[in-house]
Amino acid sequence: MNFNIAAHWPFLLIGYAIGSIAFGIVLTRLTGAGDLRAIGSGNIGATNVLRTGRKGLAAATLLLDLLKGAVAVWIVQFIADNYDIGNALDAGLMAALGAFLGHLYPIWLKFKGGKGVATYAGIALALCWPVGLLFAGCWIGTLALVRLSSLAGLLASLSAPIAALYLGGPKIALILALCTILTFWRHRENIARLFSGNEPKVGKR
Repeated sequence: MNFNIAAHWPFLLIGYAIGSIAFGIVLTRLTGAGDLRAIGSGNIGATNVLRTGRKGLAAATLLLDLLKGAVAVWIVQFIADNYDIGNALDAGLMAALGAFLGHLYPIWLKFKGGKGVATYAGIALALCWPVGLLFAGCWIGTLALVRLSSLAGLLASLSAPIAALYLGGPKIALILALCTILTFWRHRENIARLFSGNEPKVGKR
């Protein structure tokens, strides 16, 4: 597996810049819902936006967080393909990791970002759409069954790198495995609550 990180590091920065756009905060402020960081868990993702009582706003946040992950990959791959700058796959992988890191640790919010599940779905779809569909199916299916957003995201993130080994190749699997590790780290408090039985279900304040 040949992965030239040094030749593609600028794409990491492009991905980071796109991924660090905090749509949850932007949308709640624009619609007068207040500062999302002072609501519920203080997280900037769609699950916390839902705690404002605005389902449409939460859906829009989820969609935009997903799209920013996909768009980061697509833009960088377009640049690499059309301007002959490195390998398009490697460039896309660096952008994917950058977008994920940008959502989790945005510099504009003093590195206090979201937990990354929607953005993970977006980068998985852009890198290898069958893996992305599997991620989405696991995520939505688990959420529908148990109504635990954190558990759904964790199980989906576990499925992605395993599926990528068979459907996308080792490079994609490696990047998604890194994203899974980061996802579990960002959900460490949720994991503790899941084990103790205190994790709130979606729809409850």
